[in-house]
Amino acid sequence: MAANMGSMRILIKGGKVVNDDFTQEADVYIENGIIQQVGKELMIPGGAKVIDASGKLVLPGGIDTSVHLQETFMNASIQDDFYSGTKAALMGGTTMVMALVLPEQHCSLLDAYEKCRALADAKACCDYALHVGVTWWGPKVRNEMETLVREHGVNSFQMFMAYKDMMMLRDSELYQTLQTCKDIGAIARVHAENGELVAESAKEALDLGISGPEGIEISRPEELESEATHRAVTIANRARCPIYLVNVSSMPAGDMIAAAKMQGKVVHAETTVAHAVLNGMQYYHQDWAHAAAHVIVPPLRLDPNTPSFLMGLLGNDTLSVVASEHRPFGIKQRALGKEDFTKIPHGVAGVQDRMSVIWERGVVTGKMDENRFVAVTSSNAAKIYNLYPRKGRIIPGADADVVVWDPDATRTISVSTQVQGGDFNLYEGMRCHGVPLVTISRGRLVCENGVFMCAEGSGKFYPQRTFPDYLYKKMVQREKSQAYKGVARDPYSGDVAKVANAMKKELGLGPIDGDNADKGPPGARVHQGVRDLHESSFSLSGSQVDDHIPKRSSARILAPPGGRSSGIC
Repeated sequence: MAANMGSMRILIKGGKVVNDDFTQEADVYIENGIIQQVGKELMIPGGAKVIDASGKLVLPGGIDTSVHLQETFMNASIQDDFYSGTKAALMGGTTMVMALVLPEQHCSLLDAYEKCRALADAKACCDYALHVGVTWWGPKVRNEMETLVREHGVNSFQMFMAYKDMMMLRDSELYQTLQTCKDIGAIARVHAENGELVAESAKEALDLGISGPEGIEISRPEELESEATHRAVTIANRARCPIYLVNVSSMPAGDMIAAAKMQGKVVHAETTVAHAVLNGMQYYHQDWAHAAAHVIVPPLRLDPNTPSFLMGLLGNDTLSVVASEHRPFGIKQRALGKEDFTKIPHGVAGVQDRMSVIWERGVVTGKMDENRFVAVTSSNAAKIYNLYPRKGRIIPGADADVVVWDPDATRTISVSTQVQGGDFNLYEGMRCHGVPLVTISRGRLVCENGVFMCAEGSGKFYPQRTFPDYLYKKMVQREKSQAYKGVARDPYSGDVAKVANAMKKELGLGPIDGDNADKGPPGARVHQGVRDLHESSFSLSGSQVDDHIPKRSSARILAPPGGRSSGIC
């Protein structure tokens, strides 16, 4: 079935082709999984399936850069495997997903990658790629990163400045990891929160008796994200490595990224659909289950202006990508933290709804146009992860990942009709304009008018190339023009000062010549600046050694602090 669908001839007629930089009225002809022709009055062989796209948009398939499938996180199993997760993606107009492999601390990155590949290859319905988490650091990790890049088609690694005692890296470890990413040409994804202070804040909240989901928002304030964002950008700049910040959730962090870009730093960032649409008042809902269903890290922000601000940053290119951060759990799993908010598994569903929700809140509201929508949902990800123009663009020679999009049709989101996992939908009842009518993946017609037609395991792992120009072109040039150089000078030939006595003693080098001068006879105690109260002349017996000196009843102060006395007193 998959082979037959892959060899289908498809002609999409009468639509408007939308790329990230322009829109044109054109037909699209697909054969052998590749876009063969784009234009008007195409000459095509007979037997092609014709799809009428009159009045519709023809978009590059979406690329979701952050999904979590078929793994365990915080003692809970994610409620989507690679089949149900990729099926939901295709139903929503996304034709490629990038999943995160999270090795346990001190475990092999390669072993975790191989295990994930085995699960995904058997079930995935669409193209997929893998990020690998760096949850600890050492020579073995560095070697395995090089192997993953060189032999296994991985070109991105994710580091965490949060999750203390689980996968948080210290600054020095993050610096070395970023240097490694630069050396091997990988994309460095960084989750930026101050993990040390998050841990302390969580303890304080629990000590105050705050155990509900609101504790997530209280213990992870915006300033801990913005501080870590600044620190991450600084460390990356010192390591001369491009940086890609994930899960940007607040206005201060967004401002920090904008400032870094203005300074010429190579910084890219993604936010999530939830952060760009919802606010943190959800955590104060009277229903514990409702509040817990919104637990995501960093948390949704209390300021009601934050979602609009983040959507604006997507529109003006401060933020490059919007991901779903899809990690669905059920109410029983979230109840693991019913008495301690730190034990609520972090994660929400969203892979199916990402495209429609961003169209509704981004395009319909005028925050972005249709071209920018394509950029943040597909093209920018393709450029950053070195997939472009095979992915993220409708041109001859590109992979036939295409969506016929109806900008005027509407659908109402509901957990009762969703394909993705989980028992709660963050956007329940939201009426969205923008509906994918047809989804084509690698030339296969996989979804048409809500009917899914794709075999389990028919998707493929997509190996990624290193050193994407979109990130590294500027860095390579800077290495040439801004390399550190020492100053050529004659060596110093003058005298060198002797080490101070205290330093000599600390180093165990003995006294300096002349140190014993004017120190009295050998064995005598010498006082140097500090009064020895054991040999003080002060006595507790009542009589003192200076009793014979007459005491003055008063003393006139000629010039006291603050100025001379006026004499009035």
